[in-house]
Amino acid sequence: MPDKQYYVYILCNKRNGTLYIGITSNLIKRIWQHKNSLVEGFSKQYGLKNLVYFEAYKDVEEAILREKRLKKWNRDWKINLIEKNNPNWEDIYQRLI
Repeated sequence: MPDKQYYVYILCNKRNGTLYIGITSNLIKRIWQHKNSLVEGFSKQYGLKNLVYFEAYKDVEEAILREKRLKKWNRDWKINLIEKNNPNWEDIYQRLI
């Protein structure tokens, strides 16, 4: 059985728009749920459907800790993290499927 992976991800509605940071063990399924407005709450309220960044972890505790830390970062740090890896703010979901 392959090792389980956990993902910390960032969604947005547009470049430099509202950001959402989440965690999941099934990134493709979870982003599909966001894209189809099946996740109640903040991401649905603000139309956050574009996957602009993610990180993979083998340890769930490490992933949870990273998610909590990213949520505490100031906005500029989050934007710099996205732009370092995805300077055009492309929706990278299609690359995963």
